[in-house]
This record gives sequence, structure tokens and C-alpha cells, in this order.
Amino acid sequence: MMAPPPQLQDAPRLTGAERPMGEVAAPPLPELVIDDRRVGRNYPEQPPVIPHSIEGYQLSVNANRCLECHRRQYSGLVAAPMISITHFQDREGQMLADVSPRRYFCTACHVPQTNAQPLVTNRFRDMLTMMPASGGAR
Repeated sequence: MMAPPPQLQDAPRLTGAERPMGEVAAPPLPELVIDDRRVGRNYPEQPPVIPHSIEGYQLSVNANRCLECHRRQYSGLVAAPMISITHFQDREGQMLADVSPRRYFCTACHVPQTNAQPLVTNRFRDMLTMMPASGGAR
């Protein structure tokens, strides 16, 4: 019998001690954090998490409840962060008058914040913490 290739032997396991195809009970769902406070990101380009409940929000081709607060013209009225300008660009980078169809379904990238613990240690360090201070330091 041949041994598996080294890259398969060394792959980190995220499943714990259980057999990969064994039947185990699912862990309980983590609790939602709905304190309306924005959270720092864990890595560059991470979509922001949703710090409020979205229970009952309609998100379909006919309606997007998220846009009622986060669309440019409404965000200032309700103190919600405005949608990123990148959400108004098509695949070729051309600016659009409204949210791009490929960015319309918010929960494809943005998820509600929970108290879930990370499966692996986060080693991300913001670039600003690794650069020397500016201002003439030599």
C-alpha cells in the first residue's frame, strides 16, 4: 500500500479528533452579537461583519432591505456605513449609477457577527503595525 503524498499528510485538520467521515453531533450555533458596534477586520479585504440582527430581512431579486440604510443617499440619515464604492463597479471597473448586480446579494460576503471562536489561530498583522514609525526615524 502506498503512503499518501506528503502534502496530504501535512494538511492541517479543522475537524478535531473525530474521523473525517464519521457522524458526530453538530456543535450548537454560536450566539449573535447584535451590539451595533463595528468590528475590526481579521485580514486585508475582509468584508465587514454585520453587527445587527438581519432576522426577517428580505433579500431577493425584487427587494434588498440592507439598501434601505446602507445605500449612499440613506446612510447619512440613519448613521449606517455607506456601501463601498467598489459595489458600484461592474466587472470591467466601470462605475454604475446603482449597486452592481454582482454585489446586490449582501449575505454572499457579509455575515452576522457571532461569538464563535476561530478554528485556527489568526496570525494576521496589520501592515501599519509592522512598519517603522515615519517622521524622520532612521
